[in-house]
Amino acid sequence: MPRGDFLGEFEQMLLLAVARLRDDAYGMSIVQELTETAGIEPAVASVYAALDRLERGGLVVSTVGQPTPERGGRAKRYFRLLPAGAHALVRSRAALGALWRGLDLDPDARA
Repeated sequence: MPRGDFLGEFEQMLLLAVARLRDDAYGMSIVQELTETAGIEPAVASVYAALDRLERGGLVVSTVGQPTPERGGRAKRYFRLLPAGAHALVRSRAALGALWRGLDLDPDARA
């Protein structure tokens, strides 16, 4: 798993996007999901670099689809969340939830 035992924020977002997209999780669809759902606009290169790390860590697996005319004959690389990736997400969510529990952080109240 990246950076020790817990996922970083970007890795969590990527894994969640892959899980949400299911069979349609490839580079540009993941970028679009992150932009529309999370409100971030990651560079495609950073998405692929992180997905490569997650794949090396055994959290996702990729397969290459069929070449398409729309992509100039290039094939899409699809990603799928592995059980270890789902477990890592659940573990990260539980850890963050435990840290948030009982906190009342109103940034306006501290001003």
